[in-house]
Amino acid sequence: MKMERLIGILSILLQREKVTAPELAEQFEVSRRTIQRDIESLCRAGIPIATTQGSGGGISIMEGYRVDRTVLTDPEMQAILAGLRSLDSVCGTQRYAQLMEKLSAGTGGLVADGAHILIDLASWYKTSLPPKIERIQWAMEQHRTIRFTYFSPKEESVRTIEPYYLVFHWSTWYVWGWCQMREDFRLFKLNRMTELTSGEAFAPRCAPLPNLEPEQVFPVKYQVTVLFDPSCRWRLVEEYGADCFTVEPDGRLRFTGGFPDGDSVLSWVLTFGDKAELLEPAELREQLRELTETLAHRYRKGDHHGLS
Repeated sequence: MKMERLIGILSILLQREKVTAPELAEQFEVSRRTIQRDIESLCRAGIPIATTQGSGGGISIMEGYRVDRTVLTDPEMQAILAGLRSLDSVCGTQRYAQLMEKLSAGTGGLVADGAHILIDLASWYKTSLPPKIERIQWAMEQHRTIRFTYFSPKEESVRTIEPYYLVFHWSTWYVWGWCQMREDFRLFKLNRMTELTSGEAFAPRCAPLPNLEPEQVFPVKYQVTVLFDPSCRWRLVEEYGADCFTVEPDGRLRFTGGFPDGDSVLSWVLTFGDKAELLEPAELREQLRELTETLAHRYRKGDHHGLS
């Protein structure tokens, strides 16, 4: 992947006074022409790189810009490498482990067995998710659109987007891109995509970073109040933090929080069974009452109705 290779080249240039294009081509297993294009990309990114010809020549970062490798301590380098290692857990490859080896070349064993940070980003969807990530990465590097069927709470639609960023947030993978249907930048959850294909080439536009603040992605529509049995404390702390509830005189836990839609509220409260009572808002309390009556009728003992 080009981005990983650029990181690797930059790391080598920061660690060595000078390196030749053939050396880089051999280390990264690409052609010299590819290395030349990579150096041009680094220059366009604002890295002042100098090249000299002839005996003793090579590629180097211009004097005054170089960062001494001792600026990064061993623990800091370990943290960087732990992040790179975690990316292999996404796709089930060894690509980033190999990049780590190249980054650590000549650093005296910074990739140590005694690393204290382990990050695993692997998903439950190990069969379907990695191919999507690989295809989207390729499309971003080649500046190709992607087309897919998308399932959202409101509708099922076919979208074509210009992909710009893969985003891992809220324990879920998303792609951020320009949606041709909406004529705006949108965030799409990979698990809601099917029939993903790459399409025609596009001219990259100036893409803003996605605003990942919860109120932007999941605007609050309902402020809810729920009373929980004390046995639910562990789950409330895990999901919303220890300050999301207060303790009532009878020991029950009064939770308050915001939700983007009514279905999210109802489905969440139901997962607690009889250990939760939705107090507010009144309209959702009434919907929950009607829903539980319907469920009680459906599962009434001795009343069996097959689904056709």
